[in-house]
Amino acid sequence: MRFRPARPDAPPPPQRSTRGRMAIAALAGAGCVFAFAPFGWWPLQILALAVLFYQVLRSAGVKSAALVGWAFGFGWTAAGTHWLYVSLHNFGGMAAPLAAAAVALLAFGMGSYVALAMGAAAWLRQRWALPLPAANLLLLPAMWALFEWLRGWLFTGFPWLSAGYAHNHGPLAGYAAIIGVYGLGWLAAVCAGALLLLAHRTRWRAAGLLAGLMLAGLGLGQLHWTHAEGKPISVRLLQGNIPQDEKFNGAHVMATLKQYQEAIMAAPADLIATPETAVVLLPQQLPPDYLPALAQFTQKTGSSLVLGIPLADSPTVYHNSVIGIAPRAGAAAYRYDKHHLVPFGEFIPLGFRWFVDLMSIPLGDQTRGAAVQPALAVKDQRVLPNICYEDLFGEEIAEQLNAPAGGQLPATLLLNVSNLAWFGDTIAIPQHLQISQMRTLETGRPMLRSTNTGATAVIDGHGVVRAQLAPYTRGTLAATVQGMAGSTPYILWGNKLFLVLTALALGGAWLLARRNAASRATIPT
Repeated sequence: MRFRPARPDAPPPPQRSTRGRMAIAALAGAGCVFAFAPFGWWPLQILALAVLFYQVLRSAGVKSAALVGWAFGFGWTAAGTHWLYVSLHNFGGMAAPLAAAAVALLAFGMGSYVALAMGAAAWLRQRWALPLPAANLLLLPAMWALFEWLRGWLFTGFPWLSAGYAHNHGPLAGYAAIIGVYGLGWLAAVCAGALLLLAHRTRWRAAGLLAGLMLAGLGLGQLHWTHAEGKPISVRLLQGNIPQDEKFNGAHVMATLKQYQEAIMAAPADLIATPETAVVLLPQQLPPDYLPALAQFTQKTGSSLVLGIPLADSPTVYHNSVIGIAPRAGAAAYRYDKHHLVPFGEFIPLGFRWFVDLMSIPLGDQTRGAAVQPALAVKDQRVLPNICYEDLFGEEIAEQLNAPAGGQLPATLLLNVSNLAWFGDTIAIPQHLQISQMRTLETGRPMLRSTNTGATAVIDGHGVVRAQLAPYTRGTLAATVQGMAGSTPYILWGNKLFLVLTALALGGAWLLARRNAASRATIPT
């Protein structure tokens, strides 16, 4: 069959409606869940961003582009964090329709960031009259990444499923030590823009850029920014597998206390760590011999113990904390208080008391600890704890390593203690493990994870899981871990370099627009 060109008077082909573009974008966003753990199909994430950019570039205007962006963000969040329903309904006691509505409301809010990013990109492209390559490689990726970064800190931030996490084992992972997880998200968006240009007249340049970014990432992954310090230490990481509906139930508390006491005292190690709030009672509520018995064990065996326990400074001020019990009698007490609290789960945002009252969440209104706190000395190593959700905020961990509390030397090991039993047997567990892997790539430090239901693991300074307990089992993970010293560029600069690069991309797009405008102005009429 021969191709026949359309007649000059033929009507233009029908344009896809904004609703149709929104539906495609929402499906692409939802499909991104397969780019993250436990699936790990990272190319899907780049492909999904390419679909988003394609739909935005062909939208009817700024409003249409914003709606397409919102649909993408809604699908991304709803599919990727659907496990929040389990927390709110199964364990929080919220009615099923309200729990589903709460997850949808979160997805609606997170979609707003993408809506603003894509709407702003469409507006700037119109205003600057940018050609397609500049829009794909400079404008759209920069706006995507900047609004992801904004999502990570505005209103305390919700950076779960930031785009860069999908690439912790892909070719882009080597950039993490330089520009962090948001920088990886920006590079993934640049790759998506280049992917679209493979059908453009600049296809060979786009293909070269795509290959160059991937190859450079692989090369950077071979660099060692940190080095071993001191002798390795032995660790024992406990996984109690206490069901969430039993954890704070008075009928089961004493059995849980006994279980953890026996697990701690089963064998010595240089460092023994329990999950977050392994002990659910305040110290003054415990049997009088409980903590002294643990201290006696640590002194007898030369073990250091990190114990997850709530602490109260007054009847109205309490913290989600860990304490360190040293192997030396008379040693200074160690305490770490969680700094970055979970909205609605650990602190109540202004005006939302009514919402929290719909759930049965214990310890739901806490006080945050200091932003920078000291590490715990364990033989030759210095262990810096973070508690559950804090592990999402790489810039805060980098700050503690770059400027340690009290003039101490930077920590050589990171320790995350968590309780994800709130989310049941869902993809939240492997997603959180992937987040910890990104922190090791950014800092060059191993991460130890002691969790209630998983994933209890040892991750080396290159983001590789070296040992792991099966989720939803009771057990102890024993390993030997080497601490690392030195600074990655991300430790030194945090997100500053990423922000400079995206600003340069926007500046380059603006300069190109100015040059094109000047060229058009000089063409004789």
